[in-house]
Amino acid sequence: MGDYVWFHDVSWHATYAIYFFVIGLCAGLAFLSYGSWVTEELRPLRMKSALVSFVLLGVGGLLLIADLSQPLRFLNILNPAYLNFSSPLAWGAVNIVAFGIASVFYLLELKKGEAGDAMRGKLLATVTALLALGLPIYTGYDLTVHQSRPVWNTPVIPVLFVAMAIASGAAAGALLAGANEGAQRILRQYLMWSCGAVGVILISILGTTSYGGSAQELTFLILTTGTMGLIFVGIGILAGTAAPIALLLAPFGRQQLGVALAAVLVLAGGAALRYALLMGPQQLQTLY
Repeated sequence: MGDYVWFHDVSWHATYAIYFFVIGLCAGLAFLSYGSWVTEELRPLRMKSALVSFVLLGVGGLLLIADLSQPLRFLNILNPAYLNFSSPLAWGAVNIVAFGIASVFYLLELKKGEAGDAMRGKLLATVTALLALGLPIYTGYDLTVHQSRPVWNTPVIPVLFVAMAIASGAAAGALLAGANEGAQRILRQYLMWSCGAVGVILISILGTTSYGGSAQELTFLILTTGTMGLIFVGIGILAGTAAPIALLLAPFGRQQLGVALAAVLVLAGGAALRYALLMGPQQLQTLY
């Protein structure tokens, strides 16, 4: 009998979860570098954030290329005549290339230091940050367009990915800030509010999924029980979202070590959430 059973496989493998995490962190650090032009306390992180963001963009690009059955096909994204602009993936490819180009010009301007033009630097930071905003939006949109997939097919997924990008960027910034008290104070606020936003969106997703149709209810069970439940609820929601907020509200959370610990939890939780949100809803198709 087993000879006639078709075991369905997932379409999006764990490599994409790693990519989602890397690209979200890349965008978050770009936001942070732009923020340094608005908030003086973040200025020491300006160059560090921009540089790490650009490096992570390269890592994300390599992950996408490696996942292709024919890696050299990535060259097709450099040919506008080849792109199918009715696909969100095409717009994502354009967004990535544009962000990479803007990041290069921005880094070159920052490298000039005091000799550079402040107005031009802020303008490039603004353009880079706006293009960075498109990175988590397009990755979320890639999931949202799947109409028959519970959890994915909701307009709040791109918003959730933006909130997670801000949280991840603030967490990485808190680790890069070291003993800089001014930057730590600002980033503590960023962490609390972004984690709060992530928590609210996750609660809305779980609420609507648990009271949906049979496919939604089964997806809810997959996400909240067993190994996936440990990853999604245990690491993603409790340890990576709720615990950092509680920690940062406590007196210990005002100290450098407390902020750093919260940042590590946010990064671990962000990775877990992206993995569970990508892989959990796909497990349903492997059962039937």
